[in-house]
Order: sequence, then C-alpha cells, then structure tokens
Amino acid sequence: MSIECIRDANLEETGFSYTMSLIQGKYKMFILYALMGFKVVRFNELKKYIKTISYKTLSTTLKELEADGLVHREEYPQIPPKVEYSLTERGKSLIPILDSMCDWGEKNRR
Repeated sequence: MSIECIRDANLEETGFSYTMSLIQGKYKMFILYALMGFKVVRFNELKKYIKTISYKTLSTTLKELEADGLVHREEYPQIPPKVEYSLTERGKSLIPILDSMCDWGEKNRR
C-alpha cells in the first residue's frame, strides 16, 4: 500500500470500522462467544461465565448488542422473571470470525 493510498483513505468508512463499532468493548466479544457456545443463556449464567463483569455492565452491554441486532432477548411472563439471551441470525453470522479468533489464539498462545 502506498502513502498516497493511505493519505486519501478514510478508515471510518470501511467494513472493518463498522464491524469494530459493533463488537468493540471490553466484554462484547466474551458475551458473543458465550452465546455462540451455549446457544441460549440466562442473565445470571452469563454473569457466572464472565466473572469480572459487573451486573450493570452486563446489562448495558446486552442492551447494546440487542440494539445492534446481534443478540435476541426473550422475556417470559412469569414470577420470578425469566429472561434468555441468544444470537440472532445476524449475530450468528459472526461465528466464523469468532471461530477464527479462537483457532488463532490456540495456535499462538504460549
């Protein structure tokens, strides 16, 4: 890639930038990974799986992923309330990327 190419490029208008805007954040990839592996997960199960996340951060992050169309939230009208999270079809389309990251990590961690 030449300097002229870089000078005129606008990273914010690339597919890479858009993808990063959806998945960047301290815990988004962990949540997506958990939903990829476990399919349907309740809020407290996610909290147990991601030990270092606070309840507030988990709630906020799930809302962001839901707003971006990556996570589906199913609320059941019962007492106590039951809410389950799963990947949407759009979220499932990220699975090959997550799998590749897992493979790379397994091959390159020491």
